[in-house]
Amino acid sequence: MSDLTTVFAERGDLAHLALFLWAMSASALLIFTLRELAAAMRRFDDFVRELSRFNKKFGGR
Repeated sequence: MSDLTTVFAERGDLAHLALFLWAMSASALLIFTLRELAAAMRRFDDFVRELSRFNKKFGGR
C-alpha cells in the first residue's frame, strides 16, 4: 500500500487518493450496516414467529 501512496504523492493526486479512501470506507460502512439490518430483521421475524406460536399454544388470538 505504501508504494501506491508514493505513486499518488509523486503525481500530485493526493486528493484522488483521499476521495478513493473515503469512498471505500463509506461503501464498507454501508455493507456493514445493511448486513446488520438484515440480521436484525431476521431476529425480529423469529421473535414474531415465536410469539405467534405461544399465542396459539395458550389460546390467545
